[in-house]
Amino acid sequence: MALRVDYEGSHDVGVFTTLTNSYCIVGIGNTQNYFSIVEAELSDVIPVVHSSIASTRIVGRVTVGNRHGLLVPNASTDQELQHLRNCLPDDVRVRRVDERLSALGNVVACNDHVAIVHAEISQETEEAIADTLKVEVFRIALGQNSLVGSYCSLSSNGCLVAASTPPETQRELAALLQIPVVAGTVNRGSELIGAGLCVNDWTALCGLGTTSTELSVVESIFKLGEQGQPSTISNQLRDTLIESML
Repeated sequence: MALRVDYEGSHDVGVFTTLTNSYCIVGIGNTQNYFSIVEAELSDVIPVVHSSIASTRIVGRVTVGNRHGLLVPNASTDQELQHLRNCLPDDVRVRRVDERLSALGNVVACNDHVAIVHAEISQETEEAIADTLKVEVFRIALGQNSLVGSYCSLSSNGCLVAASTPPETQRELAALLQIPVVAGTVNRGSELIGAGLCVNDWTALCGLGTTSTELSVVESIFKLGEQGQPSTISNQLRDTLIESML
């Protein structure tokens, strides 16, 4: 299922959360409300870890991970790394990356099998992604949007990209990832998919501003809840989504 939540009044839950199939990291904040909601939803299945990364709480924008590993920026402290290693499953590898584009969550999007990355990340970072996350890596831009982690979210079941992503790019992405790709928005028309949404193979956290139409698209493309299949995204749903942006 998909939950609509907010983080201390912000609908950009993907900024403050990293969600994978084997763990969830939530940025340290001033209120326990968001952490409690996420923990209630996930803690029976995966550990939910409260942490800062590089002394910030925007953990979803500065990290990227999957069930195999977690990449953090070079500015992450030794204490943060030790805390993560103590709390995450033993088979999850935590690794620092020295990358000029240090907001890793903005420039990388991945699931447990493939990753798409900003065209200008270093070769060393690409190798670290492939080695630590055990994925195949593709350099790609989503039309005019080079920050792939900001403008899309993907799981093993599907991929949601910004509504402005050209159809030919969507087709290319679907061929690379070998999963269905659909264009949409979150948080009432926002194209910053990665900021307003975090998803794994069985649940999604969406910003509180996400409309029912947007939520239906999220649940369908990621095969969450009863809808189950991307084909159930009707033309009417897509038309309503486009109309809401005009």
